[in-house]
Amino acid sequence: MKVVILAGGYGTRITEESHLRPKPMIEIGEKPILWHIMKLYSSYGFNDFIICAGYKQYVIKEYFNNYFLHNSDMTFDMASGSVLIHHKNVEPWKVTIVDTGLGTMTGGRVKRIQEYIGNEPFMLTYGDAVGDINIKELLECHQKAKKIGTISCYNFGQTKGVIDVNKKGMITGFREKSDLDGDLINIGFMVMEPEIFDLIEGDKVSFEDYPIKTLVKNGQLNAYVHTGFWQCMDTMREKEKLEEIWNSGKAPWKVWKD
Repeated sequence: MKVVILAGGYGTRITEESHLRPKPMIEIGEKPILWHIMKLYSSYGFNDFIICAGYKQYVIKEYFNNYFLHNSDMTFDMASGSVLIHHKNVEPWKVTIVDTGLGTMTGGRVKRIQEYIGNEPFMLTYGDAVGDINIKELLECHQKAKKIGTISCYNFGQTKGVIDVNKKGMITGFREKSDLDGDLINIGFMVMEPEIFDLIEGDKVSFEDYPIKTLVKNGQLNAYVHTGFWQCMDTMREKEKLEEIWNSGKAPWKVWKD
C-alpha cells in the first residue's frame, strides 16, 4: 500500500524556516520532519511513498537525489574526480515526488497523484506532524469498518477536573479528567479507498472540506482514535519543542531501531 504525504504548502506560520525550504524539510535532530514521518511508516513495512510537493519542490527532490550525501560518510578524491561512499545508509524506500502545483489546495494535490495510486486503497497524511501512531492498528481499524475513509483523531485532553453544566447553568457533575474530554481533531494518518478521488473535482478543492464532509454526510468516514503522542510543527515554538524532545533521546515517535 502506498503512503501519500502532503508536502506542498507555503508554511506561512513558520516563515523563519519556510522562506528557505518547504515546511516538511524543516529539520528535527538534523533530519527533515518528512524523514521522521517516513521512518514511522517504514517501521511498519510501508515503504512506497508519494510526496505531493509544490512550494520549493526542488528542495525535496534534491534531498532524495543526494540521500547518500546527506546520510553517509564519503571520500572525495579531488585528483581523480571519484567519490567513495562509506557505510552506505540504505532505506528500503521507493519515493515518487510529484509537483502538484504552488496554489493547489490539499484535495487538488491528492487528485493530481491519482495516476500513481490507481484503483487501490492508500494511506494519506500531512508532512508536518509526528506521533507514535500504530499504523498496523490504524489499517486494521479501517479494514474492519469497511468505509471509504478513516482518519486518525486526537485530543490534548484536560489537565484539571471537569465540571458538567446543563443548559440552565446548573452543575450536574464534577469528575476527574478523561482521555475523551476535549475536542477531537484530525491529525492526518488517514486511510482512503480509491473512491475518494470521485469527490475531488480540481485544484481548488480542500480535502478537509467537500470530500471529507461528503464522507461524513454519507456515513463513509471512520475514526481511529489515537491516545498516544502527537505533535504538529506549525510554529517555531512547536519546532523547538520537538527538537527538545528528540534531543532527550526519548522521542515517542521514534519507534524504529537505528
